[in-house]
Amino acid sequence: MPEISSNKPYRIGRSKTGLGLFATKKIKKGTKIIRYFGPMLDSKNKKHDDIDNKYLFEINNRWTIDGSVRKNIARYINHACRPNAESDVNSRKRKVVIRAIKTIQPGEEINYDYGTDYFKIFLKPIGCKCDHCEKKRAKKRAEARAEKLRLKLKAEKKAAKKALKVGRKADKSVKKAVKAVKATAVSKRKTVLAGAKTGVKANPHARGTGKPTKTKSARTRPLSQLVQAQNAGRAKQA
Repeated sequence: MPEISSNKPYRIGRSKTGLGLFATKKIKKGTKIIRYFGPMLDSKNKKHDDIDNKYLFEINNRWTIDGSVRKNIARYINHACRPNAESDVNSRKRKVVIRAIKTIQPGEEINYDYGTDYFKIFLKPIGCKCDHCEKKRAKKRAEARAEKLRLKLKAEKKAAKKALKVGRKADKSVKKAVKAVKATAVSKRKTVLAGAKTGVKANPHARGTGKPTKTKSARTRPLSQLVQAQNAGRAKQA
């Protein structure tokens, strides 16, 4: 790790993505923090085209800075989607300086936007670790948990409502059965009481009162039988 002069307003420290550059003093908005430097690569040189690393900083279509050298402390500055610094590129002088775009407090990590191409090639496949993206992911996770909980509560409410409906239906069936049993008992009691008053044994399944029915022939006697009965009565009196 390269040494940094104590009068510099930054230090190398541990960050979420490995190493990063942190402010040791208050850095005001607009302040030039550090220069990004290294060997210049010419796109017209075939040997330079073979050089490939994640510290290449393209100035224009022809010139690119190879910032992989250890003395380039600016290479430790990490990417952020909502940065507190930016890269100030001077194409004519082939010079890049990192400048604060807002006041940076001591202990705060210095970062700038690496650009769309770098983001798509290096950061998007593994997921950006900057604070802004971390907060977005945390928010999405919280929303997903809240939605999962909402669906769970909805399912529980639906199940409870269904159980209550089934319970009410069962109660109605029980009440109906009890009512039928009571009606049958009352009917039998009325039948028994009616039989007790008439002196006839109640038979709820028989028709009528149960008394024998006298036919017309049984009620009417022949004349000869009546005469014999009268004679028999007189003989007894004599």
